[in-house]
Parts: sequence; C-alpha cells; structure tokens
Amino acid sequence: MTTTLDNTLVLAISSRVLFDLSESHKVFTDDGIDAYSQYQIAHENEILAPGVAFSMVRKFLALNEQDSSAQAQHVEVVLISRNTADTGLRIFNSIEHYGLNISRAAFTGGGSPYQYIDPFRADLFLSTDSTDVSRALMAGHAAASILPSRVQSRDDGLLKIAFDGDAVLFSDEAERIFREQGVHAFAESERRTASQPLSGGPFRKFLASLHRLQQKHPESPIRTALITARAAPAHERVVRTLRDWNIRIDECYFLGGMNKGEFLNIFGADIFFDDQHKQCESASQYVTTGHVPNSITSLKTG
Repeated sequence: MTTTLDNTLVLAISSRVLFDLSESHKVFTDDGIDAYSQYQIAHENEILAPGVAFSMVRKFLALNEQDSSAQAQHVEVVLISRNTADTGLRIFNSIEHYGLNISRAAFTGGGSPYQYIDPFRADLFLSTDSTDVSRALMAGHAAASILPSRVQSRDDGLLKIAFDGDAVLFSDEAERIFREQGVHAFAESERRTASQPLSGGPFRKFLASLHRLQQKHPESPIRTALITARAAPAHERVVRTLRDWNIRIDECYFLGGMNKGEFLNIFGADIFFDDQHKQCESASQYVTTGHVPNSITSLKTG
C-alpha cells in the first residue's frame, strides 16, 4: 500500500539547516566538489554538530510523542539535500546518533532540490541557499532562507513560531502602497479597506497547518505569534483577516516600527519569519530567523 503524507504537517529541510556543515562547505567552496566528496567520505563516522535549526526540528518531531494514542504521525521531517547519497551517509549517521526520527530524504547530487517539495507534500521548506528558497517561493511554497546564528532555542517544552505579517502571512499588497506612496497613503488605504481581508501570503497555508495541529490537542505545546511593524489603526484589517481565515494566533504584537528583536527574545521564538533582510539580521541576534524574499522590499534589496 502506498504511504501518503497528506494529513501530516511536513517540514522539508536542507542538511545545512539541521547540522553544522561549515567546515565541509568551506572545502567545497575552496576546493570543489571532488574534494568535498572525499572529505565527507573520510569523515563519515564523525558526528556533525547541531545546526542553527536543530533544536526547532527536534521540537517538531517531539510533537509525535505528545499523543498517547501513539500511532498518529502528526509531523514528518524530510531531508532535501544537494548531496549525493554517498556524501549524505555522514548526515544520516548523525541523524541516527541524535535519535531523530527522520527516514525520508532526497539527495539531488548538486541539482536544485526545491522541485521535490511538492511530491513530499511539504508545508514548509527551510534552506541556507537563497536561490533554492526564491525558486520555492515562486512555485507557491512557504520557504525561508535560514540566517547564520549561534542562538539556541529554549528547552521549555514549547514550540514557538513567530511571523511577520505583510509579505509573509499576508500578501505584500499593503506593503507596496507603503513603499511606493508613503506612510500616509498606507494609513488611509488601511482605514478604507479595514473590513476587506488581506490576500494570503506564502505562509498562510503553513499557519493553517499549525492551527489544525493545535486544534487536535487542547494542550498543544505549539504557540504562534504575529510580530508586525503595523500599529493602530492598521491593526484592524489584520484582525479581521485572521477572523475571515478562521485561524487563531496565540499572541499579536503591533510595534509601530519598533525593533522586533527584544520582543522575539521575550516571546522565546524557536524561529521567526520576516521578508525584510535588515529585520532578519537584527532578529537573528536573539532567535533563529528565516528570511522570506517575497516582497517589493526583498526584490529591491535582495
């Protein structure tokens, strides 16, 4: 019988998101693919150190252990890597060492892996390769490029995920007005359209999947937050949009342009998604951060 992941939240990740491959990646960039392959094979029994999103991935997988009815697979993590199966052996040795329940993978041998997001039915794709992320977004998938960071997630038993609003959860239609016509035109447009729901952005479906997972378990360890530069009166359209989608977000912060980093730190986000690279660089000092190059701002600066 064919196995499907249709009713499971699927997280697709690259190997450099899960593990610290900085040393072997330097061999690749300095000496090429052959030297990299030889290096990985020579070191395949050396366990890799955890990468920037390792703790978050472990928390996602732990959601499968929350249900005492235990046969349900609520979350699946799949590895989508530019490695070959040969050089990927070290990665799977490390996965086994840490006891991570990851059994599915696509090793593309240098080819762009984003094409395999769809057949895996992935709700989210995380990579350190901005080109792969951009291609995934253009294909209609939720995707983010993970920034370098030495921040570790808190071991508090909760999985906390934070989102920017415009161009991440929502489309960039309002942000375009702000960038092209200024703050006064933006404010007036938001007052005029306060009762009209915003169109969905690339992370709408992922948020919906998280919400469904929360609803399955009244004591779900997942908490979500919207952390946006919007402020009153532009908050009303956001609230009405989420209502229209029938999606609950646990916490909302309307910061009116304030720096998001300290708020993310207090919330204790395991990961934060934003479309503006400057915001991401600031946030990555406090929490694991994914850049979503999906807006007019990203296109001008990215």
